[in-house]
Amino acid sequence: MAINGGDMLNSGAAPGRSAPRLAERGDTLPPMQVALAQLTAQLQRGLAPLYVLHGDEALLQQEAADAIRAAARAQGYTERSSFTVAGAHFDWGAVLAAGGSLSLFADRQIIEIRIPSGKPGKDGSVALQQIAEGARGNDSTLTVVQLPRLDKATKTGAWFGALDAAGVAVQIDPIERGALPQWIAQRLGAQGQRVAPGEEGQRTLQFFADRVEGNLLAAHQEISKLGLLHPPGELSQAQVEAAVLNVARYDVFKLSEAVLAGQVLRVQRMLDGLEAEGEAPVLVHWALAEDIRALKRVKDAMNAGRPLPMALRENRIWGTKERLFERILPRAGDAQLARLLQSAHLVDGIVKGLKQPDWPVHPWQALQRLAFQLARLGAPGR
Repeated sequence: MAINGGDMLNSGAAPGRSAPRLAERGDTLPPMQVALAQLTAQLQRGLAPLYVLHGDEALLQQEAADAIRAAARAQGYTERSSFTVAGAHFDWGAVLAAGGSLSLFADRQIIEIRIPSGKPGKDGSVALQQIAEGARGNDSTLTVVQLPRLDKATKTGAWFGALDAAGVAVQIDPIERGALPQWIAQRLGAQGQRVAPGEEGQRTLQFFADRVEGNLLAAHQEISKLGLLHPPGELSQAQVEAAVLNVARYDVFKLSEAVLAGQVLRVQRMLDGLEAEGEAPVLVHWALAEDIRALKRVKDAMNAGRPLPMALRENRIWGTKERLFERILPRAGDAQLARLLQSAHLVDGIVKGLKQPDWPVHPWQALQRLAFQLARLGAPGR
């Protein structure tokens, strides 16, 4: 089972080579943070006493958990208990008791703790720190904690720090749109299939990515379906187009990135998808307007003599948006940003039911015009 783009879970050895030794649980293994792509190699070096999987990509987190379970079964962990933390009155005592007891039929067990909210609460924080402390040197219980994507404050908190120090933390990041075609190609390759070489194959992969963007679990299902419909070998574009359903899902934050990157066709698809999914126009407007206001604030700071990196930090612009702002701002004029700000003000009225001269009455048409105006600033080659 694949747990990342092209990295396949393989507990055995490659042909002609001896299998790597799986360390016994009595071995001393240092705590660490590993990327998802390195999890298979880490498991082959030896099981840690505790694993923390955190991220919002359900498919990849499930595959990572499966990989850990498979490695554990190979070392005699035959019993598994699972707990899902829900509500303020969750019984953490049951989790602590399970970790300290074994049945008559097993001498090694896996304890899985799922915390869908990412917030264990006061009692949970204390319990998780106890669990982390108990994991040290414990060769009879393997603990796996599954969490959603965590913010910086949570990752610097006491309970997460204790878990991180006791074992291996794996951050599971989503597959971004730009990396999705390659991810699809790797998954097809894992089941013996491939697209045509050259430009035709790239068009096929882009079509596939457009159909499944934002829905990795459905993408996995569509890839598996191709494996059932067609034998190993090369897939034509017609075969892919006939088989792959449109299961893309979009959110306003990804829309924001597409607009700032000047990806006009993708922006149109995303707006159509958000409208079809029943997203509130006011939320889409908020995301677009917030980007315009942020661009104006940073530009004003630059005009006042602030270097661009400093102006971005002061306005809390980080990550992907930081790179997009760095590309847009040097070529964005004050007059352009002022016009965008005025357009955002007009569209605010439209999404609230007001009519504006020379603007569409329909909120989604007005949002499209605003998005395209902003996208022109980020258009490649501008």
